[in-house]
Amino acid sequence: MRSSSGRNSSGNNGGSRGGNSGGRGGSGGSGGGRGGHRGSGGNRDNQQGGRPKRPRPEERRYDVGPGASQEGPKSGRGPTARGGAKGGPRKPLQRGRSVPATSREYETRAEERNRERYAGKKDVKLPKTFPGAEQEGERLQKVLARAGYGSRRACEELIEQARVEVNGEIVLEQGKRVDPEKDEVKVDGLTVATQSYQFFSLNKPAGVVSTMEDPDGRQCLGDYVTNRETRLFHVGRLDTETEGVILLTNHGELAHRLTHPRYGVKKTYLAHIVGPIPRDLGKRLKDGIQLEDGYARADHFRVVEQTGKNYLVEVTLHEGRKHIVRRMLAEAGFPVDKLVRTAFGPITLGDQKSGWLRRLSNTEVGMLMKEVDL
Repeated sequence: MRSSSGRNSSGNNGGSRGGNSGGRGGSGGSGGGRGGHRGSGGNRDNQQGGRPKRPRPEERRYDVGPGASQEGPKSGRGPTARGGAKGGPRKPLQRGRSVPATSREYETRAEERNRERYAGKKDVKLPKTFPGAEQEGERLQKVLARAGYGSRRACEELIEQARVEVNGEIVLEQGKRVDPEKDEVKVDGLTVATQSYQFFSLNKPAGVVSTMEDPDGRQCLGDYVTNRETRLFHVGRLDTETEGVILLTNHGELAHRLTHPRYGVKKTYLAHIVGPIPRDLGKRLKDGIQLEDGYARADHFRVVEQTGKNYLVEVTLHEGRKHIVRRMLAEAGFPVDKLVRTAFGPITLGDQKSGWLRRLSNTEVGMLMKEVDL
């Protein structure tokens, strides 16, 4: 027992001495290496001193290139890593020096030389890159969409349903090209306003003059359309004290036909008169009333409402002479107290308030054009 413990203690002491001597003479020779190996049993930290310690993930450096160590260069990343793995090596940036900018005079001279070089050459015509590009005009569905008939897909469905015709022929193929300035396009038999025309209906109040400008400074129709980019003009006239529908547009041919006696566009009025009225008043108006400028005949007459001696009557006629309704009823013995035009052809007043301006729908425009064979 005593000899065994003695050997163990001597071994431990020897290992310690060897480790110490190895630590002191580690750079001197192989004896230091053996001493370090023999003394490693007493210190586990020294056992890993021969292998490089793996850095933690947050301490790792991913520097490459010459001058980079496993712990990473202290001066920063290497020059070959500036462009990344795909970019390759780049020249180091030179601080304190900037690349001189190209002068404006130099660019001007270069542009002049290029113009002189290509001045005598003909224009190169590029080939058509899609079928049908050599055709002129616009696609039919695009024209219809711009006119307000819905999206292009919805307009394509109109074509598939055989509801669209161009110059009198029904179109069934998609992509047909038309000229909006020349071709006549119709949907369901109604002409489409393909050009940049505008159509409005105004409920003219009493006291407004039926002119676009008034030299006397009175309120006129132009006061209601002052913010329009294009010049509008009124279709026909209404007396200053007469209220109701009056049309405004920049379509000259349509305005001309709507007021021409040849086309006989009907206008409907509501008149307030004081009775009692005879039963044959409507027959007299339809047969014709003699006026100073000739006979005037009504197309339709009916009593709308009666309150005591107050009558509200409706008169429809296709003439457009000045004060025609007022003069006819006055000649028949019933002066008009109040007069309102409720319809101009297919355009009705409806619930439109006095002084309000509204844009006509495509259907209404088509009905107007059909009325005068446009």
